[in-house]
Amino acid sequence: MPLKERYRQLKEFSINYGFDFFGVADISSLKSDFILSSEIKKEFNWAISLGKKLLPAVLDDIIDHPTPLYFHHYRQINFFLDRGAVALADFIQTLGPSAKALPIPASQVIDWKNQRAHLSHKKIGELAGIGWLGRNNLLINPEVGARFRLVTLLINFPLEIDSPLNKDCGSCNACLSVCPAKAIRESQKDFDHWACFEKLREFRKKGYVGQYICGICVKACSGPR
Repeated sequence: MPLKERYRQLKEFSINYGFDFFGVADISSLKSDFILSSEIKKEFNWAISLGKKLLPAVLDDIIDHPTPLYFHHYRQINFFLDRGAVALADFIQTLGPSAKALPIPASQVIDWKNQRAHLSHKKIGELAGIGWLGRNNLLINPEVGARFRLVTLLINFPLEIDSPLNKDCGSCNACLSVCPAKAIRESQKDFDHWACFEKLREFRKKGYVGQYICGICVKACSGPR
């Protein structure tokens, strides 16, 4: 089957399942950073990036700290992403005996000291044309801003590849003033990861939510202005 037709087939399955975003990337330039076995890195050279929008009404509940509503929604979206990635992987297995797919959990920290997961869903989403890395260190989609979450499916066969978006946050600074940790700067490269994480620890210690999440800059970043 031609690469373009296979791409269309998998995108159609994903959108029908309920995903809002679908993109494909060649991950050969990223694999050295993955926390995965050398066998997996060798076998999988492409990735499908899948995204699901967050509900605006849930984000509206956030004022100056994460809320139980947001915490529940966050977990349910992650559950949807993981189940959807498994469903797509199962579908891929029907395409032929040599077709393989490996779903990577949407939210699973492997290295707490350095705040790293198996791989960066954001970097793969950026390569797959779903968005760009914004000042708030989140992937920004031109339609919904940062109000979505991602999951990644590694695959061992080529597909038509999407191109990264040639865009950035421009003059929008909506996230800077609202960040309670003052971790967001004019340049994304100056984002203060540890200040952000310390604020997440504070939120959890105060009992707002049972996980290291915030949502304030996500709420502020709703798309083009």
